Order: sequence, then structure tokens, then C-alpha cells
Amino acid sequence: MPARLKPAAAADVAEALDRVRAEEPAKADLRLLTKHYLALLEERAPGKSVEVRVPPYAAVQCIEGVRHTRGTPPAVIETDAATWIALATGAMTWSEAVDQARVRASGERTDLSAYLPL
Repeated sequence: MPARLKPAAAADVAEALDRVRAEEPAKADLRLLTKHYLALLEERAPGKSVEVRVPPYAAVQCIEGVRHTRGTPPAVIETDAATWIALATGAMTWSEAVDQARVRASGERTDLSAYLPL
């Protein structure tokens, strides 16, 4: 079983966010912020009923409910790193991301608006 994600150091997050906001992010910044905010989501919405995927960086299972054990889970959310960071920081709302088709969500409990921003 893969190790759980861990939030990054505050200074590292601040520096990476500065570069993202200046529209000069490196892949390392996107990776750090994606994993950081997925770790926060996993902590704040524990469970195994929804899988949130941000390829190619990471995926977590969160939100209480029916746990899946094999194969594709019944509830999946997938987005890109830039959208995930915008959602996590409040630069974009969940409904905006869904309306703009920047998030693909299927299954029960896939509305993350109650957990965002982080």
C-alpha cells in the first residue's frame, strides 16, 4: 500500500504559490502543491468512498461512505493540477470548475464544495 501524502512545509507552499500566481510554475511546484492540497483534503474528509485524481501527480481516497477495495471506485473525481490548486486555494469555486468542464466527477458524494477551499 502506498504511503499517505503529507502536507508540505508552509514556506515551500508559499514559494510555490507565489510562482503559480505569477504564472511561472515549474512542474515541481505543481507536484508539491497538488500533493499538499490532496493531503489536506484527505485529512479533512477522511474516508474511502471517493477517489480524487490529479494526474500525473497523485490520487487520494476521501469522504466517509461505502469503501471500495478493488478496481475503479464507484465515485471518482479527476482534474488537472492547475484546476486542483485553484479549487484548493479558493481562486475557483467547485461550481465554476464543473460548469467549465475542468473537473470530471461521477458517482455519489463527488461534490467537493463543502470541503473547498482548503
